[in-house]
Parts: sequence; structure tokens; C-alpha cells
Amino acid sequence: MSEKSSLHPRNLHRNSYDFEELIVSVPELKHYVFKNDYDTLTINFSIPKAVRLLNKALLLKYYNVKDWDIPEGNLCPPIPGRADYVHYLADLLAEEYGKIPTRNSVKGLDVGTGANLVYPLIANHSYGWEMLGTDINQDSLASAQKILESNPDLKENIHLKFQPKSELIFKNIISKEDKFAFSMCNPPFHDSEESALQGNRRKNNNLRKSKTQKPNLNFSGQQSELWCEGGEMAFIKKMINESVQFSSQVLWFTSLVSKKDNLHQLTTLLKNLKVPEFKIIDMAQGQKISRILAWTFIPKENRKDWF
Repeated sequence: MSEKSSLHPRNLHRNSYDFEELIVSVPELKHYVFKNDYDTLTINFSIPKAVRLLNKALLLKYYNVKDWDIPEGNLCPPIPGRADYVHYLADLLAEEYGKIPTRNSVKGLDVGTGANLVYPLIANHSYGWEMLGTDINQDSLASAQKILESNPDLKENIHLKFQPKSELIFKNIISKEDKFAFSMCNPPFHDSEESALQGNRRKNNNLRKSKTQKPNLNFSGQQSELWCEGGEMAFIKKMINESVQFSSQVLWFTSLVSKKDNLHQLTTLLKNLKVPEFKIIDMAQGQKISRILAWTFIPKENRKDWF
């Protein structure tokens, strides 16, 4: 099997998908697997159910998550890319601690966890971290709760919390006694429903034209998952400004940044707020390039004591 060398070295998905093994995990997947022009087994990544079944198989085989599923129409994320974010966060924490801190010495916050709950599932399985997933959509949280109900061993370490005000991120979520080693977020990319639909059509057309059918995003998704007023830039700016009020309660605030051009304005805002340190961590999944923006208000000499 070919290796996806652009993924993080600890990523369990560096090799191409072994569909024969995945079908053993989720037999229904076989109905969507075919040989492409290069005699390689694959699926059509523009078919939402095919991607959902692939994710279900990956999460069962590699992370021991049973009965994973999401409602039709919810965002179905690519597992390898989500795992990369988690592993790069582990490296970030290791820089402060000298090694990767594990188990309940680390409590993480996933902003906008969605119905899929993928970040907490991967983080808990990979490093034993305790995770809090938040969302503004109660239906999404109900679906995430169903996943936890099917996996009782996870319920002690993964918790969910509803954000009642869509204009807020950390308020109503972080209480006075909370201390998080990190926050993470995959912010809504688009600035309108029309923009999201246009991007949806464009990427699905690209998938249909692709002969290799390489893994890519599945393009379902609820409004809160795909777009917000002002798009990615406005959302992350709001996150940065709000993080000031919780500066002593989160060691590293982080967010994915899909559009490289947004980094200049975001880092300028961090400088204006006199943030002691921020980092840009590059990630790649095939030809898709993204990056993590991480910032902290905690002086470097105090960070190791966090754990």
C-alpha cells in the first residue's frame, strides 16, 4: 500500500485505505467499493453514504468506536485530516512538558464538535485525554450523545455542552473552575449559504472528474458547520477576542485556518492584543494544505507547571 507521507508520523492513516479489511469491520461498505482505472479499490467520495460508512469502518478498526453514525445531511469529516490536528496538538503540548502528556492530565475543548464527535473520539483513544465537545445545535449534540451511549467506556472522559448563544464561543462554556490544556476548532469556512453551495458543487464536480478518486471532504453539512456571517476570518477573530477573557484558563487556544491569506490579519490581531506567543503549524493531506493557528497568554516559564 502506498504511504501518504504528508500526514503526521503518528497518524494511523498514512497508508492507503485497506478496503478489504474495512469491509470486514463494516460489511455494508462493500456495496460502495469498486476498482478504479488503476486497478485500485476505492469509493466514490462524492456519495455521502459511502463516506459515512468509510468513517464508521475507520473509527471502529482504528479507534474501537462502535456504532458510529451521523444523521443524513450532517458534516462527515475526513478522518485522516482530523487525526492530524490531534497529533500536532500533542506535539505542541510536548514542547512545554518535555513529552506528550496523556490521560486526564490533559483536558481539551472542542468548539463545534458537531454530530460526528470525531476530534474527541480520536483524542481520547490516541492519548487518553479528557474532552469537552460543544455546539450551538442541540440535534448535533443529541447525535453525538448517541455515539457515547454506544460506547460506555468513553462517557467518563468525553462530555458535551450546549452553547445557547450562537454569537458566543467560550462564554457559557468555560466555567470559573475549568482549566483546559487546549481548545481546538474547525471553524465554518464560508460566509453565506450561497457560497457554501457553490463550493459544494465545485468540489463534487472535481471528484467526479478525478480518475484516482483520492480521499477528500464529504460535502454534506448543516448551516452552523459550513458557514457563518463573515466566514472563517470573522469567526476566528471573534474567537481570538473572546479568548482574552479566558487567558488564564486555557494553555493553548487553537483553530484550523483553511485560507492562508487570512493569516496576516489574524496574526496582526494577536500582536495588537500583545499575545506572548503564537505559532502557525502547517498540515497537509495530499494536495489539501491547511494550518493550525495556536496562541497562548501563559508565560513560557509557567507552562510546564500546567500539567
